[in-house]
Amino acid sequence: MYPLNTQLKPLNQLPITVAKSIDTVLCDIDDTITTDGRLSASAYSAVEQLQSHGIRVIPITGRPAGWCDLIARLWPVHAVVGENGAFYMCYDHNHRNMHHHFWADVPTRARNRQALDILARKIIKEVPGCALASDQPYRVADLAIDFCEDVTPLPEDAVNQIVTLFEDAGAHAKVSSIHVNGWFGDYDKLTMTATMTRQLFGQPLSAMQNHMLFIGDSANDAPMFEFFDHSVGVANVRAQQHRIKKLPKYICENESGEGFAEMVNRLLALKGM
Repeated sequence: MYPLNTQLKPLNQLPITVAKSIDTVLCDIDDTITTDGRLSASAYSAVEQLQSHGIRVIPITGRPAGWCDLIARLWPVHAVVGENGAFYMCYDHNHRNMHHHFWADVPTRARNRQALDILARKIIKEVPGCALASDQPYRVADLAIDFCEDVTPLPEDAVNQIVTLFEDAGAHAKVSSIHVNGWFGDYDKLTMTATMTRQLFGQPLSAMQNHMLFIGDSANDAPMFEFFDHSVGVANVRAQQHRIKKLPKYICENESGEGFAEMVNRLLALKGM
């Protein structure tokens, strides 16, 4: 069992007035929609239920551009923010066209990639047991260092050392439930979400936030937890709370994908759907 944090309100305290106002669900993917690296039928069905009831679903993830292209095309989602805010993608099914927006231009991304490749070799050499994330070949803007997805889980001091090596090189670093992601550029999940709402919906994020709910589980979700009044953590957020400066307002009883499905069921029930 994870330690209880009394700051976290049970999801069943989500007010009906809040639920009725929600028209967009923003969600992390790893260990929020997925469970132990797998996408369950119940979690995917929950995404479909939201879409079928006219509620936008927009994953906000640290996963790579290659994965996000597939998610934007094949999942029942409105758009997807990837690589911790490096870009967003939105697929127009009517015109069969993928719209991309990247934080940095092509030459800047190329320079950053060279610097990150050098940094990757340094981190792998200095932190025994870590590795490049298996999805690194599909990334365009960041470097993902695996500390427990496909490697034997590393101790906390090793994870902290990876973060320090990124920061000493002038990069931003965020810890997810499986990777340390690092990048050059002044962005995160929240800043790209704000760019996306301006471009896709013609409104600032501040004008839409009362109609949005964010659900996540780890430290790279902290900017979203801090900004959104309607923020939810799946139960395993407690395992990451020592890394999270601002915790979500509500917490599910269940972990990972079952927690996500719990949130969706609660939201739709309060809406009378």
